[in-house]
Amino acid sequence: MADAVVDERVWDERVWTARAAAHHERVDDFTAGHRERAARGESHPVWDFLFTYYSLRPRQLRIWHPGYGTVLAGPAARAYRQRSGYRSTGDGVTVSDEYLASRIPTVRFVADLLRATAARAPRLGCFGLHEWAMVYRAGSTRHSAVPLRLGAAGTDAVVESMPLRCSHFDAYRFFTAPAMRCNEQRLTRERQPDTEQPGCLHANMDLYKWSYKLGPLVDSDLVMDCLELAAAARLLDMQASPYDLARYGFEPVAVEEPAGRADYVRRQGLLAERAAPLRAALLARCEQLLVASARRAAPSATG
Repeated sequence: MADAVVDERVWDERVWTARAAAHHERVDDFTAGHRERAARGESHPVWDFLFTYYSLRPRQLRIWHPGYGTVLAGPAARAYRQRSGYRSTGDGVTVSDEYLASRIPTVRFVADLLRATAARAPRLGCFGLHEWAMVYRAGSTRHSAVPLRLGAAGTDAVVESMPLRCSHFDAYRFFTAPAMRCNEQRLTRERQPDTEQPGCLHANMDLYKWSYKLGPLVDSDLVMDCLELAAAARLLDMQASPYDLARYGFEPVAVEEPAGRADYVRRQGLLAERAAPLRAALLARCEQLLVASARRAAPSATG
């Protein structure tokens, strides 16, 4: 961490506006289906999650941020003066030191969580049973418009046939009470840094959450990389779920069968490999921000 430094750079207007335009196109392509469905008043049991459970809306996602330490030059940068966290400098507009200071508790929490997660070996034997545990002995489903592939009794039987090995609190907290008692460990928010591990689909999806929660300190390219990973993880998450998604065009990963479990583990491992460099990049960014904040605070602390 001692070598992590944020070097201030000034971007010519032609450079940063081209980057912003490329980001707008990337976001528009990614969100097109969601926006079209929203305009028709239609919901989707797989993809809405990316904009409902995760709170960043497409219009907010579309706003391009260069990240802390980058100064946007030229007349077009004036628009950023109205955005939260930005200030004017002699060279243009940039994220302010004051905004960074105000976000340091969150930066530190995210850094500690990512560092602890990355230090563990991936565990790939959960088979996506968290979605099954959310409806175990419930008498109802979380997605009322989508039926259970195996029915309620069949779903309960699958949960009872395999151990529940969930390590992610934000999945575990939606378990039914009987399912919570079956999990191999009791999870709590306080112990999240002690239990999160890099093979978990939800821990990898949450890289998106942590990246956008640190905006505009974190650049939009990294946010979108994390969102695209979250979408890939969400796909496997729901294909392995107890829901029948055939009418939406999704083939199930039948984790109740040996072949389905093998397929799940294979794909889960690939997602963990894809997540590792993104986790490392986001952690490096957090460490740079912590160093930058400490250096900014040092003069006032000593003088």
